[in-house]
Amino acid sequence: MKKRMLQGLLSLTVVGMALTGCGAPAKEQGNTAGGTAPAPAPAPKGEPTKLVISTWGFSDDFFKKEVYAPFEKEHNVQIVLETGNNAERLNKVKQGSSSVDLIYLSDYYAQQGIEAGLFDKIDRSRIPNLKDIYDLAKAPLGEDYGPAYTIGQLGIAYSPKAAGKEIKSWSDLWSPELTKKLTLPNITSTSGPMILDAASVVAGNTAFNADQAFAKIKELNKGVVKYYSQTSEFVNMYAQGEIAAGPIMEMYVKDLKTAVPDTKFITPQEGGYAIMNTVNVIKGSKSKQVAEDFINWHLSKEVQEKSAKAKVDSPVNTTLKLSPEEATGITYGADVVSKLRKLDMKAVNQNLKSWIDRWNREVTQ
Repeated sequence: MKKRMLQGLLSLTVVGMALTGCGAPAKEQGNTAGGTAPAPAPAPKGEPTKLVISTWGFSDDFFKKEVYAPFEKEHNVQIVLETGNNAERLNKVKQGSSSVDLIYLSDYYAQQGIEAGLFDKIDRSRIPNLKDIYDLAKAPLGEDYGPAYTIGQLGIAYSPKAAGKEIKSWSDLWSPELTKKLTLPNITSTSGPMILDAASVVAGNTAFNADQAFAKIKELNKGVVKYYSQTSEFVNMYAQGEIAAGPIMEMYVKDLKTAVPDTKFITPQEGGYAIMNTVNVIKGSKSKQVAEDFINWHLSKEVQEKSAKAKVDSPVNTTLKLSPEEATGITYGADVVSKLRKLDMKAVNQNLKSWIDRWNREVTQ
């Protein structure tokens, strides 16, 4: 593949991605995150406008109280939720079996939605808080489509005692000390293509080289305890002492520390990987402007700060300030985000099927 996979370091936790993958209400929309847009007209009286949001359903109580309820009150809106994983929810929209106005998806699945022609072009003039978020989050999949509301990072978590060494880089995963102590994400997981890319980097490439990436992964195969598909598998193996290290989203490190107090999380020297969750308006929505108002609300300093302090999502709004304690366990700060790497999701979608086939033949056969 001649096309360069990485689009450069981020201005990347996701992410939430992270994966891993989203407040107090503002009195005026124009005041959110220091926005300068004029305050909206008073909310209309009478029957509320329905806004159907497709999302994952995690941290449901938090979102209902801190994100949805204040918006409903200010804009005379009734929010209806459709929940499920990325693939399930995207397929419902593809099949026309849902009445969704606004959809939250990881950048990988959002790219599929774009290619299927499911999303409407957003009016960026209606989303003034875009000016206050990281550049990478503003248009991760193109100017016509929605922003990332959170950026997490994929790095490496490990127990120094169990690993028997200090880990500083992706290349350290190939250390003999980690043989039979390591887990890696399966190629079918959200972070699978990122590990393939990291293997290409470790092999000495600046542009992605599939042959060398697979060769490096095969070098690790005998020393990998399991290729995990769900983060819960990583957490369980780690807690039980079956593994000592592996790539994982930063947002899950708090769970690892609870089980193994000496746990460390590092951004590898070559850079961690950005995991971004996006929000888009479905084509044909009768509530497009309300949906855009909601995107602006979710990007506001108030909502982003509440989400960050509750450890629900890593923020993309650059105007909020967190203490070191508040920032623990989330991806925070321009100095961190600027060092993250981002995959070209269009290239990932084009090549993933062949990578999965090759992975099954050469790695996990």
